[in-house]
Amino acid sequence: MNILIVEDEKLAVRKLTKLLEETAPEFEVRGITPSIAATVEWITENRTSGQPEPDIIFLDIELADGQSFEIFNRVRIKSTVIFTTSYDEYALQAFKVNSIDYLLKPVQQEDLQRAVRKYYDLTAAGKAVPAASPQVNLEAILKSLHLQSPVPEYRKRFLVKQGARLLSIETSEIAYFYIDNGLTFFKNHQGQKFVVDYKMDELEEFLDPERFFRVNRALIVTHQAVVQMQPYYNHRLALTLHPALDKETIVSRERAHDFKVWMGK
Repeated sequence: MNILIVEDEKLAVRKLTKLLEETAPEFEVRGITPSIAATVEWITENRTSGQPEPDIIFLDIELADGQSFEIFNRVRIKSTVIFTTSYDEYALQAFKVNSIDYLLKPVQQEDLQRAVRKYYDLTAAGKAVPAASPQVNLEAILKSLHLQSPVPEYRKRFLVKQGARLLSIETSEIAYFYIDNGLTFFKNHQGQKFVVDYKMDELEEFLDPERFFRVNRALIVTHQAVVQMQPYYNHRLALTLHPALDKETIVSRERAHDFKVWMGK
């Protein structure tokens, strides 16, 4: 089963790919495109080379270069479409008229399982119909409802222990989070160290990505904490942090480009 993922958020791509591996291991992700232009190019080149059409396209609505409905104006989509979106539940119910299902971000495993079951049920019954031209109806729905993407709710503070006391520390006071001996800590800008009862994946979920960036599996930093960065072996980056961290601080090769973009914002 061939899959194309159209999504411009790398974290969302990683999570959806992981959920697909757990939920439907027979699905093979053959392509990942981050924009309207890249998707049109991928589909066109795929057809030109004689490759089979994707069975399913997981299609985000808001992309970096516009709403993904424009894709349907530029190229004929022959695949079944499952939308992924952050729009509210009323609009999502309307979307279901034009695609076989939707997945509300952040994607939950039970929702993905439901969508996969629906695809197989429709296919078995000979009813799986590609979303041939949903853009007109969907755009009309969006305009009529005057919908805006909801503002994400990010964590504003953490409750931590200091001796016998409990302290409420605002995220603006945090320089970075890191793992040490299996525990998760953060340091504030004054260099004080606190333990938090969260894993890195959980922190990445509810920290504002405008302020926090996960540079590797064991470190999430803020702009203010990075005082120097320089090229490092194998296309990675070495960071100098303030307050200092008593271990090597390296941005992984996979995240180095995105990190430089984030630092320049």
